[in-house]
Amino acid sequence: MTTRNLAALFQPKSVALIGAGTRPGSVGQVMMRNIAAGGFKGPIWPVNPSHPRIDGLAAFADVASLPAAPDLAVIATPPASVPGLIDELGRRGTRAAVVITAGVDHKAALQAAQPHLLRIVGPNCVGVMVPGLGLNATFAHLAALPGDLAFITQSGAILTAVIDWTVARGIGFSQLVSLGDMADVDFGDLLNYLGADSSARAILMYVEAITHARKFMSAARAAARVKPVVVVKAGRAPAGAKAAASHTGALAGLDAVYDAAFRRAGMLRVRELGDLFDAAETLALLKPAPGDPLAGDHLAILTNGGGLGVMAVDALTDGGGRLAELSPATVERLDGLLPKTWSHGNPVDIVGDADGARYAAAVEAVLDDPNADALLILNCPTAIMPPVEAARAVIGALAGRGRRRQPTVLTSWVGGAAAEAGRQALAKARLACFDTPDQAVRGFLRLVEYRRNQEALMQTPPAMAKGVAPDTARARALVATALARGQEWLGEAEAKDLLDAYGVPVVPTRIAASPDEVGHIAAGFDGPLAVKIRSPDITHKTDVGGVALDLATPEAAREAARRMLAAVATKRPNARIDGFTVQPMFSRPRAHELIVGIVADRQFGPVVLVGQGGTAVELADDSALALPPLNMLLARGALARTRIWRLMQPHRGRPGADLDGVAMAMIRVAQIAIDLPEVAELDINPLLADADGVVALDARVRVVRAARPGTERLAIRPYPAELEDIVADRGGGRYRLRPIRPEDEPALRRAFLKLSPQAVRMRFFQPLKALDHAMAARLTQIDYDREMALVLAAPIEGGPEELYGVGRLSADPDNARAEFAVVVRTDVAGHGLGQLLMERIIDYARRRGIGAVHGDILAENTNMLDLCRRLGFTIATSPDDPAIMNASFRL
Repeated sequence: MTTRNLAALFQPKSVALIGAGTRPGSVGQVMMRNIAAGGFKGPIWPVNPSHPRIDGLAAFADVASLPAAPDLAVIATPPASVPGLIDELGRRGTRAAVVITAGVDHKAALQAAQPHLLRIVGPNCVGVMVPGLGLNATFAHLAALPGDLAFITQSGAILTAVIDWTVARGIGFSQLVSLGDMADVDFGDLLNYLGADSSARAILMYVEAITHARKFMSAARAAARVKPVVVVKAGRAPAGAKAAASHTGALAGLDAVYDAAFRRAGMLRVRELGDLFDAAETLALLKPAPGDPLAGDHLAILTNGGGLGVMAVDALTDGGGRLAELSPATVERLDGLLPKTWSHGNPVDIVGDADGARYAAAVEAVLDDPNADALLILNCPTAIMPPVEAARAVIGALAGRGRRRQPTVLTSWVGGAAAEAGRQALAKARLACFDTPDQAVRGFLRLVEYRRNQEALMQTPPAMAKGVAPDTARARALVATALARGQEWLGEAEAKDLLDAYGVPVVPTRIAASPDEVGHIAAGFDGPLAVKIRSPDITHKTDVGGVALDLATPEAAREAARRMLAAVATKRPNARIDGFTVQPMFSRPRAHELIVGIVADRQFGPVVLVGQGGTAVELADDSALALPPLNMLLARGALARTRIWRLMQPHRGRPGADLDGVAMAMIRVAQIAIDLPEVAELDINPLLADADGVVALDARVRVVRAARPGTERLAIRPYPAELEDIVADRGGGRYRLRPIRPEDEPALRRAFLKLSPQAVRMRFFQPLKALDHAMAARLTQIDYDREMALVLAAPIEGGPEELYGVGRLSADPDNARAEFAVVVRTDVAGHGLGQLLMERIIDYARRRGIGAVHGDILAENTNMLDLCRRLGFTIATSPDDPAIMNASFRL
């Protein structure tokens, strides 16, 4: 279950407090005071067998005595009583409970709740607040202010601290939730609910651990498509992660994997609690629309004080940002506008005696520079011009640009009382204004990261990556053979054979059973050789003398193998020896050594790793992670987060490495993670990369019997290419039936214009002239784990595709029911395409295990109603509107 009955939690019409108390300072007394004093308009029913009235309200001896079933029950009673109370409340009709009590038997509480579909927040939590309703069902010391930010936290201590901090700063909330032990309601549930709740402009989260990774990713990706989601994740260091696990009882997993998950979900991760609110405000003012393309990370800086500009450059460099290089045309233009003493570069120092006209003219010139993705405008107080006048000049310059190019603009008016009026003017004009240059640069870098994460969110790589045609039969046979032998680690030759089956370039490797056979095989190679020990018990061969390099002759190779046996016998006497591997030395003296592999995370499943490799891989500590499936953009994005990325760029006459080759190796490794659930760990180290391509010199692969088959292990469901098909209409017209993709947005908007006004009204229940970007993005950027949209596209071969019909299925998060919608372009109506789409989405729903499909249809839409009847739907008039018919089909 996810959003089912959460409305009872956030929009209750009545509240009961089970365990209301009168003893000063007790949880029951504090909660009763908070609920009664919060301003909640509905009935409040204290339950306590010892007091007829509490806080001026009539109290009830037990749940059975309540005048009606409360929408929301808050439970603060001894642990052993909680499961029975939940069952009794559920039988009466209550659908949501907040369990404050710690030490509750989770299993017993859930078993009591499930027959009634009653949702539980907690146990062991501080409670829930909905300030707009006056609902304060917590034992916090203060009531939060009403506003439009939703806040979710695992920690009750963080909730009370945030309330204290935000009340002092006038920041308000739509909802605040302390999740506690997350026996039932978790982050995924609340992201599902709050993502669709218009009262929450942004969602802020404090996370220690995620429980259901796939549900979380599905919900987070859906929410982040429509509003900013900003997260603080505690437990970055191993000691912190251990503390978080002991606190929450959940396995936290690798922090770097969480980082990769947040990026892929389109969320923004920040470091500190205060950063949550700064980031939310920055995103609100700068309004980066979810799904907008990446604007770039080149920052121009304009200042009336050189020192401020230097500070901004330092902060930008420290944060990994890039300073925009002003074009010659811009420099020449500024030469004509500014004193000769101006800085003649970026930062643009317009000199301390700048007046409003100089500010405005310089701002205009820099904004017109195509190299600047954003502009940071700085001001320090001077006696020449008050800061408020500088602010007004900037505001006027921006307002006068009309439809001309407008990079992102940030400001920082530095100072105290003198600067305050300028900051207020900028805030009134809805410009992002920061107290210091450092804060402004951090705001810019957060915006860059958010936009990049939003671009990652839009990616929908297929289950089988383009350009990858693996020999899966050979790969599966290798894995099956190893498992049948009880072999945990593949030998080097088998590991390379597995990589070769997936198209990863490898060095040819032969197996020898004895030193003499090593010499015999060596005679068949030209040039120097490498010989390595072959043992299922030795994974790091160099550590035991199990590697010999640059062997010039077959005899040298034979003798190296003999010495190797002696060294291994001394250092690992119990190790099983299966022989040796022989391979040519691969000389690429200017190649970079990388590591590419698969890491198995306990929460998020298989994750692809890339970074600096070689024998000092641990010391280099330079890697990035990415969740499969991958495409070229996602793979290159992960690679770009490593330090070795910069070393692989062209520099000082040295050609750049084959970055696309590295990215393609990552994609092929990700495909192994998708196809072979038995592969628990994989390291290619080193993967050599230079201008001539990439090649895997060595590899380790660990295999286990798969606990979860297929793609169920993945945190993100791949693009379901298996649903693609070629279909025909009654007239013989042929179409490609396939799932919708984000890049279909332009075609979908064009297809909408081919609908008649009547068809638009039948589909959307209202007149619409066009699909705007936000709606079209929402309809094309879907999460295949929770909804499906099948489109009819043509032509089948060659040329840009046009869309002719869409069949959509949106499932409840618990998969019990799914709502359907079908629309076909007016110019191809009457050819049987509507029925074809309906049949396909019903078949898809059946295969997904959905219980029933349903839809609302205008009563005048007789064609659609007739189609539903032919397909076996039950039709009934909506109890809410006689003009709407409810069509339902139980699967």
